[in-house]
Amino acid sequence: MTGAEVLRAFQEAMQARDWERARPLLHDELVVVYPHTGERFVGGDAFLAMNRAFPEGWTISVRQVIEEGERVAAEIRVEQDGSVFWSVSFAVVRDGRIVHLTDYWVTERGEQPPGWRAAFAS
Repeated sequence: MTGAEVLRAFQEAMQARDWERARPLLHDELVVVYPHTGERFVGGDAFLAMNRAFPEGWTISVRQVIEEGERVAAEIRVEQDGSVFWSVSFAVVRDGRIVHLTDYWVTERGEQPPGWRAAFAS
């Protein structure tokens, strides 16, 4: 599989809550970083355990994936309980496994735009 296919397959397994299908796509020494919260998860098992514990009701939709060599980027939309969240994921994929992942999460309409941009927005 290409890196893009690995990342898509991982997200599909997450959506299906198919942890056994997701696990082989993650390197044992996976490192996941969430810069917006300062969190760091080390190891495929730890990252999946965190996702298993996440409150239910979410739906994942991969909007686009871009690949360049072993680097893969994805735009992901997540809905849960009437809220929409966006994630941009930057992954490093080697030998069919994700070895590093940096995820940036935002809440849709979670911030007010600065007033000076109002004249330019439609």
